[in-house]
Amino acid sequence: MPRVGLVGLGYWGPNLARNFDDLGALAAVCDLDAELRDRAAARYPGARIFSDYDEMLGSGEIDAVVVATPVPTHYELSRRALAAGKHVFVEKPPAMRASEMEELVSVAEGRGLVLMPGHLLLYHPAVRKVKSLIDAGELGEIFCIYGNRQNLGVIRKDENALWSLGVHDLSVILHLLGEEPNEVWAHGNAFLTPGVEDVVFCYLRFPSGRIAHMHLSWLDPHKMRKITVVGRDKMVVFDDMELERKVTVYEKGPWQPANTYGEWRTRTGDIFSPRIPNDEPLRLECSHFLELVERGPGDHVEARDGLAVVRALEALQSTLEQVRA
Repeated sequence: MPRVGLVGLGYWGPNLARNFDDLGALAAVCDLDAELRDRAAARYPGARIFSDYDEMLGSGEIDAVVVATPVPTHYELSRRALAAGKHVFVEKPPAMRASEMEELVSVAEGRGLVLMPGHLLLYHPAVRKVKSLIDAGELGEIFCIYGNRQNLGVIRKDENALWSLGVHDLSVILHLLGEEPNEVWAHGNAFLTPGVEDVVFCYLRFPSGRIAHMHLSWLDPHKMRKITVVGRDKMVVFDDMELERKVTVYEKGPWQPANTYGEWRTRTGDIFSPRIPNDEPLRLECSHFLELVERGPGDHVEARDGLAVVRALEALQSTLEQVRA
């Protein structure tokens, strides 16, 4: 079993620590906060506790690093881990510039190391089901995808709604479509903190002609985590707020009868929800990372998918800043 060292015990780090410990892989934890270190030492007596990141990297006690620190630190901590010969799992987004992510991917590929961004939703059984429906042609030709990720809070000051919320839906959209956008724009506004957009609307167009849209906000009365895929034959909705019906398939679509003069009509059929396994997505994600470390990174598809997401985020951010100016 690979030995994992985790850095960052703040908001999300404890969830990662719990899962890697349950999988028998947590060997070390690191944080600048003494109180958080003491709490981790009490819960994980088998893990060595560090206050210095470079000391943990040089200890020889770990094979891989899990980075769960604030977003602006992801690139630098990942770069240092790769330079030390460690496999890296880094929370999303792994970098805030495409050039930085390109550097990380290049180093990982050159040294044969795993670089895996924490795109949690890609390991959600419901998203995997939607992907299987698309790949099997069940929905017919895909026209468009749109995501809604809204809530009242958590209000952030170091990253806007695009980078904090949009990375979730964007990783899923690119995964489902299997291509990168060639045209993007984003509009939003910073109502609470200057320069940090609380509400963002995004548009993406792909080389195939398909389009996507994202509504991202932490200033909204509705708590929504929903992605809709519109196909010619069927449509499917992934709703993460639903306890039972995570995925709903609608046999609805446009229809052009052969005996008409080109008029389009709508066709309505059954509505059904396939059974979705109740596995914890984070556990599946952590298990996948350990499997990659054990068998090798292969074609580095996880790292390259992460690069595609950062490229799209950077392009969207650029248009957002143009509108802001």
